[in-house]
Amino acid sequence: MLELRGVTAGYLRDAPVVRGASLRVADGESVGLQGPSGCGKSTLARVAALLHRPEEGEVWLAGERVTAFRHRAPRERRTLVGVVFQQPRPASDPRLTLHGVIAEPLRAARRPRREVGERVAELSALVGLGGDLLSRRPHEVSDGQLQRACLARALAPRPRLLVCDEMTAMLDASTTASLVGVVERYRAESGAALLAVGHDRVLLRRWCDRVEEFPAVAETVVSAR
Repeated sequence: MLELRGVTAGYLRDAPVVRGASLRVADGESVGLQGPSGCGKSTLARVAALLHRPEEGEVWLAGERVTAFRHRAPRERRTLVGVVFQQPRPASDPRLTLHGVIAEPLRAARRPRREVGERVAELSALVGLGGDLLSRRPHEVSDGQLQRACLARALAPRPRLLVCDEMTAMLDASTTASLVGVVERYRAESGAALLAVGHDRVLLRRWCDRVEEFPAVAETVVSAR
């Protein structure tokens, strides 16, 4: 489903955050990427999610080489990947209600209004958002509630690969268990693959089929901090 070959990526010219990284996630497989803070694993996750163009190397998704990233990538390629970030607030438009947050990728794809409403209702129930929460805006809910909406948003287009970048780092144990359960239920029903990025070795080993140590997947890592 995903293959990174010799990826070098960063944010400043001649100052890569990660160099020569290679990683493979098979169809339906769950792979953990574990490493300390600041080692570059989140940058690699952004490359895998087609949100950051690498300086060198190749990215293959569903058997095809990726040549365009971010908004330049074709819509059908972008919707193959769903991504959940560590911090839900910077990843959410503060003007939207939680209903709007979940519906965002469906509306961007110009799905019919009735379909959007049905999918949002289905996903909100799946992630545990009930009552009047869907009518609230991000500043009116907790981090855990907002992260539930962000996970629902990632699942909305029915992706074949989920990239969870420290998805549970800011959550309590109960919410962590709930959201991991949602991801696994979706994967069981859809056959989607998972790349879970984090520093919690115990969680990743319980969650994933295998865990890759970072920076073992890269030849050289240069911290950006």
